[in-house]
Amino acid sequence: MTIERNTEYRNQTFASEFILLGLTDDPELQLILFGIFLFIYLVTVLGNIIIILAVSLDSHLHTPMYFFLCNLSFTDICFITSTVPKMLMNIQRQSNAISYADCITQMYFVVFLSGMENFLLAAMAYDRYVAICHPLRYTVMMNPSICIVLTLLSIFSSMIDALLHILLVLRLSFCTYLEIPQFFCELAHIIKLSCSDTLINNIVVYMATFIFGGLPFWGIILSYVKIVYSVLKKPSIRGNYKALSTCGSHLSVVFLFYGSVIGVYISFAVTDSTRKTAVASVLYTVVPQMLNPFVYSLRNKDMKEAVKKLSGVIM
Repeated sequence: MTIERNTEYRNQTFASEFILLGLTDDPELQLILFGIFLFIYLVTVLGNIIIILAVSLDSHLHTPMYFFLCNLSFTDICFITSTVPKMLMNIQRQSNAISYADCITQMYFVVFLSGMENFLLAAMAYDRYVAICHPLRYTVMMNPSICIVLTLLSIFSSMIDALLHILLVLRLSFCTYLEIPQFFCELAHIIKLSCSDTLINNIVVYMATFIFGGLPFWGIILSYVKIVYSVLKKPSIRGNYKALSTCGSHLSVVFLFYGSVIGVYISFAVTDSTRKTAVASVLYTVVPQMLNPFVYSLRNKDMKEAVKKLSGVIM
């Protein structure tokens, strides 16, 4: 029996495709989900395109903060495009299959783009720190060259992180059980499906999470600790309010992104239901990307004016 099983594993070391179980297997619910996620996808893409166009066309918004915001909006469009269209296509075709190559590609972009969001939020926090704590040196410390370097550093770091995981996954062998309890190819679930030794993969996941995820997160916290300390030292209440109001939109986006990620990890810890964990994953792959444009357009006076000007040009 053992010999037969080992032979079977050796004969199935290459996976031609995986099965994405999705959020539900009920045909009626799948149709409802198709409509909901199609709406979410269109709203996300349209909302982020509006942000990019509004910033590009308004010269008053050609500042480091809005430069990073444009990059974040573009990243959000790419992020949701890497997962939702494939899910919609599978529902339409009534097929949950995804090829090995497509799965690896999707997994690469999910890791890469989530890393980009992480680093861009840290860069935006640093921008707010310089603007509030060193206002007289702001134009020097946040000149266009620095902004471009921070963006390129975000891209390079995220690419290295994603490439490292993908190369380690490519060395894995897969056996008979190739069902992924998700609506997209998630790194953690792919590793669990392998019948190879995944010790190195798991170690790298924890190390990469600490380095590429933890360091930007603590950079954001440190920036806001210094911002709060600087604001409390100012005697002017009006000055304090004005300084903190410029951070409101960014803080909302930070809480939305990291809160959703933490919510997913909590759901993994407290439930064994694969369907519930799949639903929880929507929190960080779909929800923040959809709400970010609304957070910035509704909470930011300058952005409201820019959106109004853009609507006037379009009309």
